[in-house]
Amino acid sequence: MRDARDRDSEGRARNARPRDGLGRPLPYGAQGVSRQPEGVVRAPEQTVAEAQELLDAGKPFHAHEVFEDAWKSGPERERELWRGMAQLAVGLTHSARGNVTGGARLLRRGAGAVERWVEDSAEPGPYGMDLPGVVAWARALADEVERGGGEGGERGDGGLVDAGARAPRLRGAGT
Repeated sequence: MRDARDRDSEGRARNARPRDGLGRPLPYGAQGVSRQPEGVVRAPEQTVAEAQELLDAGKPFHAHEVFEDAWKSGPERERELWRGMAQLAVGLTHSARGNVTGGARLLRRGAGAVERWVEDSAEPGPYGMDLPGVVAWARALADEVERGGGEGGERGDGGLVDAGARAPRLRGAGT
C-alpha cells in the first residue's frame, strides 16, 4: 500500500496542507499563505530585516523560520541569540493564536535566552538590534497575555493579540 503522506526527497514526511499567516493548517484546497523557505543562509543583517518585515506583516510563525535558519547556520557564538529570537517569534505566534500558557512561556524563555546572550557577549546591539528593548517588549507582552489580551484588549485573528500590531521593533523605536 502506498503512503499517502507527502514526502521530501529523502523520504521524510512533510505536510503540504496550506497554512494561515500564523502557521495554522487550513483544509486542503484552501488559499493559504506562502511558506517561508527553510534552510536559507542569510547575512545577519538580512535575517533581522527579513524577520522584521514578517513580524510587521503579522507573520511571526514565518519570522521564526528566518531566525531558525540563522540559529542553525550561524556561527556557534551566536546560536543562542538566534534561538532566543526564534522563541520570541513563536511566543508571539502562540499569543496571537490564543494560547495563553504557551505564548507567555515562550516569550519569557526567549527573553531569558536573549538576555543571557547579551550578558555573556557584552553585545546589547548586534546587527543594529536593540536587544534590551526586545527583552522588555517580550516580558511586557507575556504579562499582558496572561492578563487576557494585548493593549486595551486588542485582538487579531481570533487570538489574544494582533501579531502585526504587537510586533517587536528589533532595531528600536524608530525602525
